Amino acid sequence: MPWTKLQADDVSRSQYSPLEGGDRWLTYKEAIREAQAQALEKDPRVFIMGEGVDDPGGIFGTTKNLHEQFGNDRVFDLPLAENGFTGIAVGAAIAGMRPVLVHMRMDFLLLAADQIINHAAKWRYMFGSAQNVSLTIRAIIGRGWGSGAQHSQSLQGTFLHSPGLKIVMPSGAYDAKGLLLASIADPDPVIFIEHRWLYDYAEHVPEEVYTIPMGKAVVKRKGKDVTIVATSYMVWESMQAAEELYRKNEIDVEILDLRTISPIDETLLFESVKKTGRILITDTGWKRGGVSAEIAAMIAEESFSYLKAPIRRIALPDTPTPASPVLEEAYYPGKKEIADAVRMMMGEYKRDNRPTESKSIRD
Repeated sequence: MPWTKLQADDVSRSQYSPLEGGDRWLTYKEAIREAQAQALEKDPRVFIMGEGVDDPGGIFGTTKNLHEQFGNDRVFDLPLAENGFTGIAVGAAIAGMRPVLVHMRMDFLLLAADQIINHAAKWRYMFGSAQNVSLTIRAIIGRGWGSGAQHSQSLQGTFLHSPGLKIVMPSGAYDAKGLLLASIADPDPVIFIEHRWLYDYAEHVPEEVYTIPMGKAVVKRKGKDVTIVATSYMVWESMQAAEELYRKNEIDVEILDLRTISPIDETLLFESVKKTGRILITDTGWKRGGVSAEIAAMIAEESFSYLKAPIRRIALPDTPTPASPVLEEAYYPGKKEIADAVRMMMGEYKRDNRPTESKSIRD
């Protein structure tokens, strides 16, 4: 379940939650709404388009009342024609506008893959930077409530494979506002990925306009024994697992929130590898050929000699998403799977629960 304000306050008093926003609280969805409102106010080239963005409640509350505030020409609804309206957004960006295109479910970016991968991602390169494509695509992911195989996919790994795209995956309200404002101002196309289960999570968020640079990770929790690399909702699952591991096993976990997966903050990633020597990578997408595989390969190529144990990954199994709530519980990994993986890395127990000792892979 999402964090209440009280639960978020408990997190903020710990060592891994930023307090840049002072005493002002916003939820993740409110922070996204505020970022868009401030971008619309600041830059007349910005407009918002997408399915249902002009509904009174907005898309999960993220565009609430923006239609009334800025009018039909700045915030407007679109029909269910993903390839067509994404093409409109790409063309507008090439012409100098800064569209924010909302896809309620990331699954249907596949219908617009030609526009995104073959046009938006490559345009500035093919024309020698003569024209920018300042397009922000808000793509919503996350576990549904029986949404099934076509409405619950986290496809960041698919788009990570395409040069020219920047991919953002904020885990909290503070980062969501700063990274969305940075995305809208960026000259390149950005896929801004939001997790549905984060919308009601609250954090301290400043009222003023601010941006967070792309490719700058943040250490959410300092530790010395194991590094968990995470993005989006998996940051929160990792935080809960880390608290349990310290309380029950005295295992001190460092949590690295990448914030963006394209570009990736290689400097901070490799520093944490050198510090702990044990790496667990978590992802909301599939394991095979996904984000976790890319990060594991980077570490193996650049920091292998610092590893004290094999790299481990927590991600979705290689099957389509089930619709059954019972199967969903088994399908989606969380804090339990993360904590169990860390214990195995530290030698607390094997799969058969018999004690064992951790051994360096260099031994």
